[in-house]
Formats: sequence, structure tokens, C-alpha cells
Amino acid sequence: MAEAGRILITGGGIAGLSLAIALRRRGYTPHLAEKCPQWPAAGAGIALHANAVRALRTLGLGDAVSRAAAPLPRYGFYDQHGARLCASDLNELWGKAGPCLGIARVRLQEILAAAADAVPHRLGVAVIGLTQQRGGVSVVFADGSASDYDLVVGADGIHSTVRGLAVSQKAPGYAGAVGWRSIIPARPRGVDHLMVFTGERRYFGLVPVGGGHTYGFAGLDGEPFHDPPAGRLDRLGQHFRGFGPLVTGYLAALTCDEQIHFGPIESIDLDCWHAGRVVLIGDAAHASPPHLGEGGAMAIEDAIVLAELLRAADTIEDALARFQARRKPRAGYVQQQSTLAARAWAAPAAVRDAALRQRGDQILRERYRPLIAAP
Repeated sequence: MAEAGRILITGGGIAGLSLAIALRRRGYTPHLAEKCPQWPAAGAGIALHANAVRALRTLGLGDAVSRAAAPLPRYGFYDQHGARLCASDLNELWGKAGPCLGIARVRLQEILAAAADAVPHRLGVAVIGLTQQRGGVSVVFADGSASDYDLVVGADGIHSTVRGLAVSQKAPGYAGAVGWRSIIPARPRGVDHLMVFTGERRYFGLVPVGGGHTYGFAGLDGEPFHDPPAGRLDRLGQHFRGFGPLVTGYLAALTCDEQIHFGPIESIDLDCWHAGRVVLIGDAAHASPPHLGEGGAMAIEDAIVLAELLRAADTIEDALARFQARRKPRAGYVQQQSTLAARAWAAPAAVRDAALRQRGDQILRERYRPLIAAP
């Protein structure tokens, strides 16, 4: 067992909270610092593929997540008018790995935060300085306090402060599309599985989530632009006005601009995830386009594997080297396949839709097959 009496986790999202839980289960007592004054729940909803659900079960959260989520038995692609292009049986695809579920981000965050409540944590405190020294890391916080740690984990997302301070100055890159996300407190008739409607340079997804709600995500390929909150709902409707009744009905159920989250879709690919006794996990290390729906799964898997290797290794440095060696191929595969999927979704509609009709189910099965085995 690596001697790590003082571990700091920076970031209280999916990655950070999952690691806090995993470390507690392995006998460690980490500390967690989150720069937001409340637990963050960025976005609106999330589709948890079976490997994510399996990882949450490993953390002891399977029942809580299942109660708060909706099952996703199929994954279907449709043209913009609603004609089916292909469909995949997700229960058959994933087999014993587990079910696929849709859940609101805020509900998942609540479940993770409740499970990590015993972990000492501070909200509204940002890390502003890191100094590596022999056998440890000195950390300076924005409130003027400072502490020394045996290990610092950057779980602070794609725009990670820890990454820039200690591991890499590389900035995230634009992935070729902008995205909108929202939730409505209703379930349109027929939305009982994960659905993606594809148009020219744009797509709109609908995902059942718990409580009879529905998560909607949309993307528009091309040059990045800013979409200010004022008038956002009307502009989103204009972007997708040629789509069929399920999409237009979903949009009609949105009532205000503030319901819609908007931003560029970005990714980052690093050669190395650690330096000395600082390591990155989740989006801080390997954020991908969302087209495979695997970002949350990769973060939770990272947390479980890092906790396992810290327990098994003789030193922290050995654990971090083993962590990268074990996780980088799997996360790299997800990045590669997510990028390929993003390009395919952005292809000319006639070409893309023909390919989905001919091979859509096969393509989906091939993409997820390497992730069926446990990490």
C-alpha cells in the first residue's frame, strides 16, 4: 500500500467525488477542494452506458442510481423527420456488463455527494499554486491558506487548473461543433430509449431520465460562435425548425432561455497525465467529444483504478505510472472513437444516413465492444 496519508482531490464533479468514494473504500482519507460554492452539476442530463453503471455499482451506488434513472434499452438513429435509420439493443450489446441508464446530472451529483459526505471537503476554495518538493506537494489556495500533501489529484475538468500548474500547459482544442443541453419535466410519447435525430451538419438527441423527465442535447457543426443567454431558446428553435415532431415538441416544452446550457465542444489529448506526485483524471486528462457518451464512464473508471493501484503499489510514483499505463489505452480508444463518431455525424446527410441504414447497428456494436470488459 502506497503511503499517502494526505491526498488532495481538486474538483467536486463526477471524477472527484467518485475518487473520494473509491479512496475511502480502500482505507484512505482524502481531502477535497472545489472552487464552486456549491457542488457543480454542469450540463443537464447524462446517458450512462453499462460500463458507467458497472463502475457506479462498484462504488456501492448502483441501487441509488437505478432509482433515480430511467432505463435505456435501445439506441436509435433517425433522420431529421423521424424516420428510423438503425437501432441497437443495448441490453444485448452490453450483456452482463449491466444496463444503460439516463439520469439528470443534478441527481447523479446528489448521489455522489451524499456518498462522499464523510470525506473532508471545502467548497468555494480554488487552488492557485502548486510546488513539487521531495516526497510531497505544497498547495496554495485562493483563500490564503496552504497545506502539504503526499498526492494531489486534478479532477477539475477540461479547463483544469492543476493541469496547467503541474502537468501540461496544453489547452483544450475545439472539436468542430457547439452544443446545447437542457431538460424538460415531461416525457414525450415515444421517447423510451436513447434517440439521435440527424440533419445537415446538426443533430438532436433525446434521452429519458428519471422522474419522467427528458434530457435533450443538440449540436451544430462548423466554426465556433457565442450564443448569449438572451434569446437562446428562440435561436435554438430556428436551428432545428426543420426537424420532426418529437424534436419540435421537446423544444416547445422549454419555457425560458435559462433552461438551456450552451458551449463549444472541446477535447484534450495529453502525452502524460502525471508529474511527480500530481496526477490528472477524467476530463482533466482526456476529455473527448461527447458522441460516444463515455466521458462520465471514463472518469468513474479512472477513480476506481487509481484507488486500486494506490492500495496495491509500494510507492505513489509506482502507482501513478501503473495508472497511466493501464488507463491510457482505454481512454485513448474512447477519444479516437469519439472523434470518428463526431466526424461521421457531421458528414453530408445523404452519405451519413445511407451508412447508418446499411451498417449502423454493426458500427455501434464495434465501437462499444472493447469497453464491455471491466477496466
